[in-house]
Amino acid sequence: LEIVYLPCIYRNTGIEAPDYLATVDVDPKSPHYSQVIHRLPMPHLKDELHHSGWNTCSSCFGDSTKSRDKLILPSIISSRIYVVDVGSEPRAPKLHKVIEPNEIHAKCNLGNLHTSHCLASGEVMISSLGDPQGNGKGGFVLLDGETFEVKGTWEKPGGEAPMGYDFWYQPRHNIMVSTEWAAPNVFKDGFNPAHVEAGLYGSHIHVWDWQRHEIIQTLQMKDGLIPLEIRFLHDPDATQGFVGCALSSNIQRFYKNEGGTWSVEKVIQVPSKKVKGWMLPEMPGLITDILLSLDDRFLYFSNWLHGDIRQYDISNPKKPRLTGQIFLGGSIVKGGSVQVLEDQELTCQPEPLVVKGKRVPGGPQMIQLSLDGKRLYVTTSLYSAWDKQFYPNLIREGSVMLQIDVDTANGGLKLNPNFLVDFGKEPLGPALAHELRYPGGDCSSDIWI
Repeated sequence: LEIVYLPCIYRNTGIEAPDYLATVDVDPKSPHYSQVIHRLPMPHLKDELHHSGWNTCSSCFGDSTKSRDKLILPSIISSRIYVVDVGSEPRAPKLHKVIEPNEIHAKCNLGNLHTSHCLASGEVMISSLGDPQGNGKGGFVLLDGETFEVKGTWEKPGGEAPMGYDFWYQPRHNIMVSTEWAAPNVFKDGFNPAHVEAGLYGSHIHVWDWQRHEIIQTLQMKDGLIPLEIRFLHDPDATQGFVGCALSSNIQRFYKNEGGTWSVEKVIQVPSKKVKGWMLPEMPGLITDILLSLDDRFLYFSNWLHGDIRQYDISNPKKPRLTGQIFLGGSIVKGGSVQVLEDQELTCQPEPLVVKGKRVPGGPQMIQLSLDGKRLYVTTSLYSAWDKQFYPNLIREGSVMLQIDVDTANGGLKLNPNFLVDFGKEPLGPALAHELRYPGGDCSSDIWI
């Protein structure tokens, strides 16, 4: 692995510049190690690039005509889709096609695009959080994987993915699962705790019939609020996976039960901390990203507010075992504005993180694992409006990309002190870096069938 792609965002930062795709050199032998070596600016302002996916992946394995040479960049706010050519020159991506929001609105009646996965059919499927007006009637946009024409919706006419956010499919069981965040109109300008009380944030996952394109079961999370990232085990025969519930800060296992329908159970709970000097009297961990190693042995997740990344051994998926934990900033560091009054896990507040002389603002958010499972890459931005609210320093100083060394034999996480990409020093000013993608596919882009 020599390079990584990640979107950098200027929306909500006060800098009038377009979001861009950064290419970072992650080869320790390179003279440009841990530097941005290329930037591809988008042609518009304020798109809010977010997640990305491939034109083709392991679901098309064995088809030699397919090559993973286009990166799909959907915008969570503008609803534009950028198709980026990373095949011609992997170290200098270029724009291949722009799909305008009005085409998605007209053909699909959807907006606010999130997760992109390629399908074995050769199509690309992108989840949407709402309709063009920002209401919580989500769904799935289908693109042709060669021409990138918008073909319409994946779900049947009249169907919808309520508050649609993330999804993962498993054709061997004829199943797709999707999750919920909130209507775009609810989350887009920031987090309002009153909206939680009003029931405007998601608490369900939806089980879809993969061939019939319709919901067959809706599962209420067990004490779970805002189920965001969802992952089946990578083993295509597996009938289980995990979902991270952000606000309730727990991990829930979903699985096919003996009756042949699907169930959920809570398997990890991160306790809230009683605090002073914060927006609420109790601070949740806020699990914002989860990841499974390719061999399905370890589960990783980030607590964006508490500031730690955790590693669990999931050899027994019903009873995950904590094997590694590392603090990388967060809201409860010593000397900050928040005082922890009661903590079920820590005896003292963690030290601020300083890497290569930079005190790291924000907390760990998006994570990506190398294919051999030994290097975990981390970025610190969640979504520009929430960054601004929870970590104003991130807006002023920019986010960072860090790298953690993983002990794959016994478990354990250790910061690599020589790796730091400081997006606070970008040419146009501090930027917010988000989801990480490897040129050859990775733990969260690829689905085996």
